[in-house]
Amino acid sequence: MKNFQTFAAAAASALLLNACNGSSGNDTADVALYSTKEALGAALFFDTNLSFNRTQSCATCHNPEHSFIDDRENIVEGAVSLGDNGTSLGERNAPTAAYAKFSPHFSLTGAHPKGGQFLDGREDDLKGQAGGPPTNPIEMGMPSKAATVTRIEENSDYVDAFKQLYGDAVFSDAESAYAAMAESIAKFEKTELFAPFDSKYDRYLQGEYTMTSQEELGMALFFSEANTNCATCHQLNSQSETAKETFSSYEFHNIGVPPNTDLYSANTPLAGGVIDDGLFRNPAVSDEAHKGKFKTPTLRNIAVTGPYMHNGVFRGLRTVIEFYDHMGSGDRPENPETGLPWGDPETNATVNRTDLSMPALTDTKIDALVAFLKTLTDKRYEQLLE
Repeated sequence: MKNFQTFAAAAASALLLNACNGSSGNDTADVALYSTKEALGAALFFDTNLSFNRTQSCATCHNPEHSFIDDRENIVEGAVSLGDNGTSLGERNAPTAAYAKFSPHFSLTGAHPKGGQFLDGREDDLKGQAGGPPTNPIEMGMPSKAATVTRIEENSDYVDAFKQLYGDAVFSDAESAYAAMAESIAKFEKTELFAPFDSKYDRYLQGEYTMTSQEELGMALFFSEANTNCATCHQLNSQSETAKETFSSYEFHNIGVPPNTDLYSANTPLAGGVIDDGLFRNPAVSDEAHKGKFKTPTLRNIAVTGPYMHNGVFRGLRTVIEFYDHMGSGDRPENPETGLPWGDPETNATVNRTDLSMPALTDTKIDALVAFLKTLTDKRYEQLLE
């Protein structure tokens, strides 16, 4: 496992050094780590003691050295994550925590449901999301919120920081302390560290980078309604060349993703091919028309955040675009990764075939789209493209 503590210290130093407030007699890094909610959240984000076997932290499944995804190898090739016990497997691919702060609050109004956290939007905000994994039995595995708070109280520096930031009574009940933990992690996830907006695309908008001819073609195709429907779902702002574009509408759609049969065979609870109903698993949703829909992911860092789709069924980014071409035009009947037909959609009845429909793409156009999507990679992750 990578040494996340180095990253944590660097993050605290860069973001929170001004929190020292002239204190003396303390190590500067320690003061920075615990003087603000963001700094406390940074420490908690990397703390493996918040998992039952003390092996897993938030950063384990959201590695800051790899665009905040789980890049660990496992028996399902990273399609889903291993839990703290080293054997349990999740059901869904861990989405990146980068740029997650821009997802709006969950809403069922409008043409399509929108927003929230997790792939089914079941938590309204980052605080709710941060509170989920510690007590999830197949993730960090803590038996209760109270047990998690007990782990926090093992660290006297945490106790002092919690009382300073949330009041002396914060540990009077487990719910209050657990909520404070979740809020501080969410505060950390809202810092610029998670959303630097410094990719080649951003630098291009600022006149600091010149697109190659292939990248320019891909960008033109991406934003062209006549050639693709990419921007229908993967555009937040109304103008195509706008800084701070997250490349997601945050809407929920069923795009016809086939089941990951390898995951089914490896994950005992999924044996027999349990269908993931997506949005329909959200407690706020009761309409069966939403079965099989998942939140549109950001395309920021998409070239380095595979495997793809909610079940990690596709390994490569080019495969994803070929799949869209297949769903939109009927072209490309075989999955290039397997040499076999793509497979039927996991939930066929609710596939959004209207928005998927588009003209067939040539290999040249697909290569250009891949080239453009690579320009959405944060500067510090460009090395991962090689």
